[in-house]
Formats: sequence, C-alpha cells, structure tokens
Amino acid sequence: MILSLLFQNPILFVAWLIAILIALSFHEFAHALAGYALGDSTAKREGRLTLNPLAHIDLLGFLMLIFIGFGWGKPVPFNPFNLNKYPKWGPAIISIAGPLANIILIIFFGILLKILVVFTALGPENLLVQFLDILIMLNVFLIVFNLIPIPPLDGSKVLFALLPSPKYDNFKYFLETRGPIILILLIILDSFSSVSILSAIFTWAINLVYRFF
Repeated sequence: MILSLLFQNPILFVAWLIAILIALSFHEFAHALAGYALGDSTAKREGRLTLNPLAHIDLLGFLMLIFIGFGWGKPVPFNPFNLNKYPKWGPAIISIAGPLANIILIIFFGILLKILVVFTALGPENLLVQFLDILIMLNVFLIVFNLIPIPPLDGSKVLFALLPSPKYDNFKYFLETRGPIILILLIILDSFSSVSILSAIFTWAINLVYRFF
C-alpha cells in the first residue's frame, strides 16, 4: 500500500503523491481536450481544460489510490448532443484519449529513464530514478484499469461503440446499471483473494513496457 510508505519512506510517499497528480491530471486533461477538439466545450466551461491537478482530483478516488491501490480522477463531462458529427465514435474517442495520454507519458518518462541509466552513474537507489519508475508504473496502471470495458471506465465507451444497436441495447443497459457494482466486486476479488486477474494483467503490462526501456 502507498500509505505504508508514509511511515517507512516519507520522501518516496511524496514522490508517489506527485506521480499520481501528474498521471491523473494528464489523463483527465486529455479527455477534456478530445471533447473540445470534437466540438464540445462542456469540459472547458467547467474548468477542466487544464493540467491543474486541483481541477481533476476526486477526493474519494485519490484516497482510494493511497489506501487500497485502486482509484480514479474526477470524471470529465461532455455533452453527446454536441458530438453530432461523431454520434457513434465521439464518446469512444473522448474516452480513449485518457489512456493515450498515459501512453505518451510512459514513452516520455521511459526514454528519460533510459537516458539516465545509460549516460549517468545513477543507480536504482537514486530518488530521480525511483520517481521515473513510479511514474511509468502508475501510468501503466491507469491504462490497464481504465481500459476495463465496464462502466464507468473508459473501456466501456469503446465497447459500446463496437456493439451495434439495437441488438446489444439490453446488454449495454445491464452494464450501465450494474457496471459500478461489478467493478467494485472485481477490485475486492483482486485485492483480498488469490484470484488476482487485474494484478496479473498489470504485471504483464509492466514487464512489456520495460522490455523497451
């Protein structure tokens, strides 16, 4: 748990907090930017078209990240009626923009980490190296978690765009109404049992990223 670092290694705890603010802010900003680019100014009017962490942090989601390792930022609003040029794919594009922003951050921080390791004498015990590691891991986590195709996560919007109506309308309605409960049960199962599906996917994704960096 991140919280345990507060007593074991306070500096590393602060590094985790800063990394969370960076990753979440870029993720939510990307949602707002995508919506604005598609013609919807809802997020901009509500002050979400910014990298200021205060605009994007959901207190409960932030505390959940610290206490149990799973959390979220404040959802970015958009008006689907303003996406009339993209009625089917607009919501999916806005949703996928968040994980894409995290991929960009992984590439940036991964290259920076590679440069530090190759061209300097900094080792794994160095705070900057550890901070970059944290940033990479956290962004990988946000990608894996948000691409779960269960509402209200980003992956659900992509899934809904892929499933044609009206054939799958009942299934979509079921996920929209039961999705949060299913997601909570999945998190509890992953955190407190031997069935760690999310952890296994996250570990696989981290290992894949570090093959490049």
